[in-house]
Amino acid sequence: MQNMNKNNLKLAIQKSGRLTDDTLNLLRSAGLEFESYKSKLFSSCRNFPLEIVYLRDDDIPDYVSSGSVDLGIVGQNLIFEEKPSNVKKLLNLQYGFCTLTLAVPKESKAQKLADLNNLTVATTYPNSTKDFFNQNDLSIETIKITGSVEIAPMLGVAEAIADLTATGSTMALNDLRPLANIYDSEAVLISNKQSLLSKNKLQLINRLMVRFKGVLSAKNYKYVMMNAPEEILPKLKKITKGLKSPTVAPLVKAGWISVQTVIKEDVFWETIEKLKNAGASSIIILPIEKIIL
Repeated sequence: MQNMNKNNLKLAIQKSGRLTDDTLNLLRSAGLEFESYKSKLFSSCRNFPLEIVYLRDDDIPDYVSSGSVDLGIVGQNLIFEEKPSNVKKLLNLQYGFCTLTLAVPKESKAQKLADLNNLTVATTYPNSTKDFFNQNDLSIETIKITGSVEIAPMLGVAEAIADLTATGSTMALNDLRPLANIYDSEAVLISNKQSLLSKNKLQLINRLMVRFKGVLSAKNYKYVMMNAPEEILPKLKKITKGLKSPTVAPLVKAGWISVQTVIKEDVFWETIEKLKNAGASSIIILPIEKIIL
């Protein structure tokens, strides 16, 4: 049986679940080469001193906190709920988005948060739910349910539920309506605090972070090439506030230039419209694989 290299970093990820595929894609996009099968307990990277450990998502914060592994990728909801000691969040990973939502049956008389005061809420996240109500100076009783939380009101177990939702479709199918959002969550990279104090481990963690940030930064930008009359270049520079000044090259056609730059994803279409209206043409958009800032 293959053994782990004790000098390598150890990263815990979800063995099977909603974060698994995106996490594996992130690791491979960061240039890490490894084998992953459902029956595997861990994988050794061939081109980086890293061991990838496959665990239940609920167990990852405890393994990181205890120092059994150096790093973990887990939903931020588990960090909010368990508040593990000896753990530091390093990076938001921009996937696995969801919301811990408070909901009631459609026919419920509750129209606002205060209407649930002194009632019962069924949830997989009792600590987060209690904290939320305490912050709003309200009191509730919580019942922890690990399975289908949505059915609790139908069975008369609780007057409301607090559960994770990505689209809200499951709640709608079960005749529940949202009343309030407790918090938003996404996948995050966490570290054992002692690992950050080790010079050798910190060096490896920083190397890994450069890779992750390069992949994540690339998701936020598009690479754009366009042709334009040279006279409108000052206007184009104002419109395209990319990472740095655009690259400009003359074209064979007199008075025309080729402009290359990057545009932020969240203002992409708005910016493209402005470029066209300013006089740019033959606009080509390309994805960016990685950006090292």
